[in-house]
Amino acid sequence: MKPRFGVAGNEDAFFAAGFRHTVQAPAYVASLGLDAYEYQCGHGVRVSQSGGEAVGQAAKEAGIALSLHAPYYISMASEDAAIRTRSVAYILQSARAADWMGAERVVVHPGACGKRPRADVLALACETFSRALDALDAAGLGHVYICPETMGKIGQLGTLEEVLTICKLDARLLPCIDFGHLNARTGGGLATRADYAAVLDAIGQALGTGRLRVFHAHFSKIEYTAGGEKRHLTFADTVYGPPFAPLAEELAARGLCPTVICESAGTQAADARCMKDRYLACISP
Repeated sequence: MKPRFGVAGNEDAFFAAGFRHTVQAPAYVASLGLDAYEYQCGHGVRVSQSGGEAVGQAAKEAGIALSLHAPYYISMASEDAAIRTRSVAYILQSARAADWMGAERVVVHPGACGKRPRADVLALACETFSRALDALDAAGLGHVYICPETMGKIGQLGTLEEVLTICKLDARLLPCIDFGHLNARTGGGLATRADYAAVLDAIGQALGTGRLRVFHAHFSKIEYTAGGEKRHLTFADTVYGPPFAPLAEELAARGLCPTVICESAGTQAADARCMKDRYLACISP
């Protein structure tokens, strides 16, 4: 097995080429030599069963592995119990839509901390993630992996350590390591191969080699301030990073097979292809 490289949503060139519908996206990304696609439900799960099944069939025909991004407004650690309950329902909706598509992974933002102690917020998030898993089991969707994501802003729950703590709750919680977010919230802390090695070591130590081998990942260059993430950039950026080459070298050296989803601003597929080419160069004899 090798890593899969793909895109979050549809890049500008997809529409410039005359495509309009996401059901056309799997064939488009496959034509670029990519093999993963993350369906975007950030603003709500608006997927019918027939529509989801059509996307799934298109992905199957194109050899594309699908994942799905759950709504951004999910808040697993809200002080409001009703919001936490709705967040569990949104995860259930997302998992059902993912299942229609044949997608096995749903990416979830953990939520914000506010002014509360981070340990208290994390404990509440862990409780809500456990409730979400119970809801999936009750709905016959326990086979869908939930992927808590590392976040880019200091005030958000989602440091590497926090995400790994959440994932320790259950083997069906697979970390979504957003390397651009980690770089932004650490003020440029991902620069060398050793920096990436430390992240991968932490995953393995916390969750074991099984989940380390197949973890989910997002990658993009991101502008940041003292508060963390400001905006996504493209691979043309030479200021903020993070660089992909050291990560490619580390993935190749360890024989890891994550799914790496590019979230560049409008050039997702082109930049994902750059990542795949760089990785292939690392494993060429």
